[in-house]
Formats: sequence, structure tokens, C-alpha cells
Amino acid sequence: MVTKRIAVLDDFQGVAIKSADWTPVKDRAEVTVFNDHLDDEESIAERLLPFDAVCVMRERTPLPRRILERLPNLRFIASTGARNASIDLSAAHDLGITVSATGANGSGAPELTWALILAAARHVTTEVASFRSGGWQTNVGLDISGSTLGIIGLGRIGRQIAKVGLAFGMEVIAWSQNLTDDAANAAGVRRVEKQALLRQADWVTLHLVLSERTRGVIGHNELMMMKPSAWLVNTSRGPLVDEAALIAALQAGTIAGAALDVFDREPLPSAHPLRTIPNVIGTPHVGFVTEQSYGIFYRDMVENLLAWLNGAPIRTL
Repeated sequence: MVTKRIAVLDDFQGVAIKSADWTPVKDRAEVTVFNDHLDDEESIAERLLPFDAVCVMRERTPLPRRILERLPNLRFIASTGARNASIDLSAAHDLGITVSATGANGSGAPELTWALILAAARHVTTEVASFRSGGWQTNVGLDISGSTLGIIGLGRIGRQIAKVGLAFGMEVIAWSQNLTDDAANAAGVRRVEKQALLRQADWVTLHLVLSERTRGVIGHNELMMMKPSAWLVNTSRGPLVDEAALIAALQAGTIAGAALDVFDREPLPSAHPLRTIPNVIGTPHVGFVTEQSYGIFYRDMVENLLAWLNGAPIRTL
């Protein structure tokens, strides 16, 4: 019997094999783990050519049709989460490639959102740097209580964000294209129109699924509506925001700052301006990077791989 070859991509922290019991898979197949990230399609196609199955962390390595068509051996993609916009599912179907999904932990992104908001409000990065260099207090913090939190996208994550904002004593307002007054009221928040949210909020936080309808939902015009003292927070997807417009607004002081976990291009290039603009607090897309999340992702990934090897039913994207 020919041994199947399985690639695990973008294991940045070197924890994929530690996060679940891969023994049943390793008994049946050859597993190769890659800790680095490849950007160019030629290198990706060359690397993946020998493999029968590829395990991908959602939206790290893109797999468009033009790459999939160059992988005649590929028959299975084990993805994490319930969706992965960077895989061309139509192309995979046309080429006879099964794409599986996993469960997920829903608390990581909301928790990081609040970590970023609090870090911005209390100048945590600046104060930590001062402390480590022998200094002391350098800034006066902002009060969360009594400020206005504007949530764009009041879905599962947005509602969690709202609950914490209310507990902090914030006024919480929300908008999305399909949000109703009843849904907002049920979450304990007030629905407003988009322009009103941008003009009133001290903190504008995005919690939308990226689609053609939501791409660029925050652009130049929206940034100009925000208060000069307001912060933009994005832990959802980079392209929800017009990156060039955001950089211009930050450099001009149109808004107070941005707290970001997601970017148009990931990993973010080392010389990218968002790495050096002073009024940016950035993290490298770690909203979902928690022990519990990885435990669920890789446990379910192993189960999906075994089902594929055994010809059993699989939960697919």
C-alpha cells in the first residue's frame, strides 16, 4: 500500500503536533510539518506538489484555483474553523478535492478585542516600555466607563463585546446592514445608523464576516466622520478597512489611533508603515491563537484526517 503524504502548513509556534494526539494518523501516513510561511504561489505549489493532503490554519496560506490545479496528488484539505475564505471551494469541488471543517472556540477574538481596547485606553505598551527602561508614568489614561462603544456587526462576537462594554458602564451602540431594533434591544444596545455610530463612538470596533458587501466598510469617508479622539479596533479581517485610507488618517491625526490584529497581507511585511506609526497598537493575528482554540482545531483536524483515510463521512466546508 502506498503511504499517504500529509503536510501541515504555517505552524508558526511549532505546536500543531503537541495540540492533539496525531499517533493514529502517523501510523497510517507520513506527516510533514512546516513552521515557515510561503508568500509566492510558485513556491507554494512546488512545496505542496508531493502531498495527498494538506492541513491549513484558516486564512494563512491561500489556495486559489491556479494553485490547486497544479497539485494533481492533492485529494484532501483539512482546514480549521467553519469557514476559510482563502480556499477556492468551487475549484476544490471541480478537482475532486474534499475540504473539511472543524469546531472552534468562540472566546478568543472577543477577549483580544478587549485586551486591545484596554491597552489603548491605558497606554499599556508605552507604560510597559517606560517601566522596562527605568522610567515611570508617561501618559494620562482614558476612562472606559461613560464612553461610547460603537459595534459594527452585532453577531455572535459583537454581542459578546457588547456585554462587556455594558459591564464597564459604557454606552453601547451598534450598526450593521441587517441589524434590527429588536435584535439590538435584545443585546441591551441601541441600534443607530452607520454615520451616527461613527460620529458618536469613542471606540469603533469591527465584527463582520468579510464579503464583497463588507470589504472596505471603513474607508476615507468613514474615517473622516469619526471623532479625532476616537480609536478604530479591528480583530475581524484586515480588508474590512481601506488600509491606505487608515494609514493616511493615522498619520494626519484624523483619529486618535487604531488597535489592529488583522491586516490586508499576513504576515505583515517587516517594513510596513503600520509597524511604526506611533498611534497603532498591533498584534500579529492572535485573536484565535489560544490553547483551547488550537486544541479544538487540531483534535478535529486529526479526526477529519482519519475519516478521510478510512473513507468515512467528513464535516466539509
